[in-house]
Amino acid sequence: MIRVEFFHDAVCGWCYLQSPRLKVVAQELGLEVIHRAFVLQRNEQEMVARFGSMQGAKEEILRHWQACQRQAEQPERFNIEGMRAQPFNYPSGYQAALAAKSAEKLQGQQGHWVLFDAIQTAHLRDNRNIGDQKTLLDIAAEQGFDAGKIARLMLSQDVIKAVELDNARARHLQVRSIPSLYINDSTLISSTLTQGQMRSLLNQEIAQLEATV
Repeated sequence: MIRVEFFHDAVCGWCYLQSPRLKVVAQELGLEVIHRAFVLQRNEQEMVARFGSMQGAKEEILRHWQACQRQAEQPERFNIEGMRAQPFNYPSGYQAALAAKSAEKLQGQQGHWVLFDAIQTAHLRDNRNIGDQKTLLDIAAEQGFDAGKIARLMLSQDVIKAVELDNARARHLQVRSIPSLYINDSTLISSTLTQGQMRSLLNQEIAQLEATV
């Protein structure tokens, strides 16, 4: 079985495109997908260091959203003006990473994927503040998770360390941008692929694997 490590951040518009495409191809080809948190900025201090100000962060990120929207199969999944109108500062993806890793502790990789996708939709389409823990717990409950368990896990050293280990894995592999796919411990792809490109690439990996058996 082909193993794919998917490095992502819940605030990443390109990951929002990649995740459903990967899900379709993974189901078609029987892939094992491992979710890896790759937190771009952990807090407002890191965002200001990167973008100059919180307002500057929001404006630049929304320009990224516009580029993503132009590549989307369903452009309506991006509510750019809705996010522009929100009064809260643009959030970091760190709390979302803790929530998704907590879901993984409860329900494995599929649980991580379910909550990660729900958090992205809540953020990019519904313009909810995913830097707020209560919002994340509400999203988790909407997906059938026990919000109390998610809340406790998000504060646990086990989950905090799991997020740290994912980021350490990214550094080890020299992952510098997301979405990134690391295929069968050998091939790193750091770009947003169409469904067709992804299917072709992974079929090649499957053929190479079968040729060595």
